[in-house]
Amino acid sequence: MHPGIRTHRRRLLRGLTAAAIAVPLVLGAAACGDDEGGGSSDPNAPVRLSVFYWGSEARAKLTEDALNAYKANHPNVEFEVTWQANQGYADKLATLAAGGDVPDLFALDDNMLADFATRNVTADLTEYKGSKLDVSKFPPSLVEYGQVDGKLVGISAGENTQGLVYNKTLLAKNGLPEPTTGQTWEQHIDWAAQVATKTKVPGTQDPSADYKAFWVWIRQQGKDLYSGKQLGFTEADLAAWFTLWKGARDKGATPTPDVIHEGNVTDISKQLVVTGKAATSWVWANQMPELKKNTKDELGVVAYPGDPSGQWARSSMYWSVARSSDKKDTAVDVINFLVNDQQAVNILGTDRGLPSNMDLRTAFANTVTDANMKLSIQVENDLAAKFGKAPQVPPKGHSTFRSELVKAAENVQFGKATPEKAAADLIAVVQPKLG
Repeated sequence: MHPGIRTHRRRLLRGLTAAAIAVPLVLGAAACGDDEGGGSSDPNAPVRLSVFYWGSEARAKLTEDALNAYKANHPNVEFEVTWQANQGYADKLATLAAGGDVPDLFALDDNMLADFATRNVTADLTEYKGSKLDVSKFPPSLVEYGQVDGKLVGISAGENTQGLVYNKTLLAKNGLPEPTTGQTWEQHIDWAAQVATKTKVPGTQDPSADYKAFWVWIRQQGKDLYSGKQLGFTEADLAAWFTLWKGARDKGATPTPDVIHEGNVTDISKQLVVTGKAATSWVWANQMPELKKNTKDELGVVAYPGDPSGQWARSSMYWSVARSSDKKDTAVDVINFLVNDQQAVNILGTDRGLPSNMDLRTAFANTVTDANMKLSIQVENDLAAKFGKAPQVPPKGHSTFRSELVKAAENVQFGKATPEKAAADLIAVVQPKLG
């Protein structure tokens, strides 16, 4: 480990609640300031920058390597890095915010961005845009998608989009066609039923509990997931979504409810497409290489069904700066390096999605040798010209929608509620939580 980076690994124990397992960050300096010259006008004054993010050990290694590359040109900067698994990350960050001890630089996703921005945890980076922070080579929607209430509070760490990953080997062995971008949802379900009949493997995981799939589908209906601080769809819309997938289950196109539940709760290494329990999984396009590590079969990836303009250039996650930090200049400079320096981009690869800087993405793509990573890049680049406009960042309460969608969809799957009842119950719970 580089002597300038102190990394504290935090792993979460299965079966314990987030509150019970949250462990204290060991940071060398609180975001509210220290005596190391973080606010000094001297560019060579020592700075200790605290960094907090979630991810796997592989991500931790890549991030450390990228920060080492920054430090090689800025020896006065020391990093105090803490990382942990995704589960409990938001709770831990909220605890730090409540105690006034927010790390200088931290990661968020769209499940958290509006929540922390409306709590005034995140700094407005608008003043840095165009000077110390270059987003001119980003797709416009990636920049827009980091704004909350007119403030630039998150810088995209990478671009991602939804992907339908399927088992090419299984299809070829049985003489079956591959799914294609542009298929309607009904055509996809009919294809999945055909796969199930021929191979005895359900053609597709049931995504009715997957907010990513519903979001794309509802946009293709001319609506959106949110409209300001209100849901952007009706009970009838959500009931129609649940009914669509009830029909798929009735056709045998999907697994049984117990296996669907397994697909809903498992991690990427055990998705149904790699465990052989479905021919298709609904994931993020950049997860192809990780999925491939867990199967000997060849995999393919296409866009979600329907009009591709329902999808958009989406930020996989963001880098944000603490509003309370007295080291904002340094934190912004680190972000700018991570997203706009070719060396950093090449080190980080597609772990946090495709590089946000389109010029650097092209250069990076030319260095890629992994066939699955190349396919992920190709699919996203092919879709780029067809993407629609980015929606608003989800409001506070988005996490409630995601969890309630799983509950409602599984109630329908297990026959505990009709599509109409499940839709009404979800809206009654979620709408009061938005704000």
